[in-house]
Amino acid sequence: MAFDSLTEKLQNVFKNLRSKGRLTEEDVKAALKEVKMALLEADVNFKVVKNFVKTVQERAVGQDVMNSLTPGQMVIKLVNEELVHLMGSETTEITLRPSNEITVLLMCGLQGAGKTTTTAKIAGKLKQKGRQPLLAACDIYRPAAVEQLKINGEKQGVEVFSMGTSHKPADIARAAVEHASKNNLNVVILDTAGRLHVDEDMMEELREIKENVAVDQTILVVDAMTGQDAVNVASSFQEQIGLNGVILTKLDGDTRGGAALSIRAVTGCPILYVGMGEKLSDLEQFYPDRMASRILGMGDVLTLIEKAEAELDKDKARELDQKLRKAEFDFNDFLDQLSQMKKMGGLQSILSMMPGMQIPAGMEIDDDIFKTTEAMIYSMTPEERRNPSIINPSRKKRIAKGSGVDLSEVNKLIKQFEQARKMMKQMSGMMSGKGKRFGKMGGFPKMPFGF
Repeated sequence: MAFDSLTEKLQNVFKNLRSKGRLTEEDVKAALKEVKMALLEADVNFKVVKNFVKTVQERAVGQDVMNSLTPGQMVIKLVNEELVHLMGSETTEITLRPSNEITVLLMCGLQGAGKTTTTAKIAGKLKQKGRQPLLAACDIYRPAAVEQLKINGEKQGVEVFSMGTSHKPADIARAAVEHASKNNLNVVILDTAGRLHVDEDMMEELREIKENVAVDQTILVVDAMTGQDAVNVASSFQEQIGLNGVILTKLDGDTRGGAALSIRAVTGCPILYVGMGEKLSDLEQFYPDRMASRILGMGDVLTLIEKAEAELDKDKARELDQKLRKAEFDFNDFLDQLSQMKKMGGLQSILSMMPGMQIPAGMEIDDDIFKTTEAMIYSMTPEERRNPSIINPSRKKRIAKGSGVDLSEVNKLIKQFEQARKMMKQMSGMMSGKGKRFGKMGGFPKMPFGF
C-alpha cells in the first residue's frame, strides 16, 4: 500500500518525541532531520521537502510548543497541519455547470496511467450524483481503447459515443457534444489518446480539441507509482495546455506516495480523486486531511464509514443485528460478512483506515487467507451452516476431507466461531441505543476467527 514505508518511519520518529518529557530545540531539529529523510525516500520533491521542514521547524521551536505540557504531541500536530496544507487544505470537487447545461470534461494523460478506466470511473461517480454523462472515445490510435471504454461504459450504465478511428479527435469531441445536446445528456467526458511520454503532437491534439469544444475542466490522470515522473508530467501538461485538477491512480500499489505530496505544491493543481484498485468502484474523493491522517498512521475512520454506508447491504445489516441479539449468527452470515468485506476493498484496505492498525511496510495482507475458511464452510451441509451445534466428530471428519484440511483446522474454526458468536452478542448490546457510529465505541472490536 502507498505510504506504508513513510508511515512506519514517521511513527518511529514520533515515538521518540513522545518519550521525551520536555523538548529542546536540538531534539526538534534531530526529529525533523529524520522526517526530511523519510520524505525524500518517499520520493517527495526536494524543494517541497525543504520548505516543509523549514516551516514545521519555525513553528515547532516557538514558545507555545516548547513550553507546552506535551511538546512531542504538539510537533506531531504541526506536521499533520503542514501535510494537509501541502496537499491543498480543502477538498476540491470537479466543477459542473447547472444540470440544464452541458459540462465538458477533457481527460488526458500518458499511456499506462489508467486514463480510460478512470474516465469510466468518473462517469459512474457523476451518475451516482444524478448527472447524465456521455463518454466520448477520442483515442483514434488504439482501437482497443475504444472497445475498453465501451465495455466499461456498459458496466457503469453510461452511453459511449464513438466514431471509430478515421476521424480527428476534435471532430469526435464536437460531435459528442452535439449528440449530448440532442439526447438530454449533461456531462460529456472526452477520453483522449495518451503517449509513452509527453510530446508536441499530443499537446497539439489537445489544444485543437479545446479550440473546437468549450472544455470546462481539463483533468490529468497520472500514475502514482512513477513518483517524481508523475509530478514532472503534471508540470508539463499544466504549462502547455492548463489543468484544473489531477487524478492519481494506483495509490493502492507498491508506491512511495511522493507524487501525492508533491503535485499540489509544484503545479498548483488540486488532486481530485485517487484510484485505489482496478474495480470501477475503486475511486476515492481526495481529502487532504484524511490522507495526512493515513500517512501519520492515525487511520481514516470517515472514509471507512462512507465505504460501509455505500457498499453494505442495509437490509442484511439489520437482519444480522437481530440475529446477533438472539445469538443466531450462523456460518451463512459469516460468508455474507466476508463478501461485504471484499466489496469494501478487502481486509488490508479496511485495516489501513483503522486508527492504530499500522501494517508494517512491505507486508501484504492477502484476502486469500479466508479461502481455507470458506472451503470448510462450503463443505458443510446447509443444515450444518444454519445450526453449527449439530456438527459432531463424524461430520467434522467429512468437512475436513471435503475441504482438504486437517481435522484440527475444522475444530479450530468451530471453536473460534462459538467464541465470535458470544463476542458479537455482547457487542450488539454495546451497539444498541447510543454509540452506533464507530467512533463512539472507543475503538474497533477485534475481528472474529482470529483475524
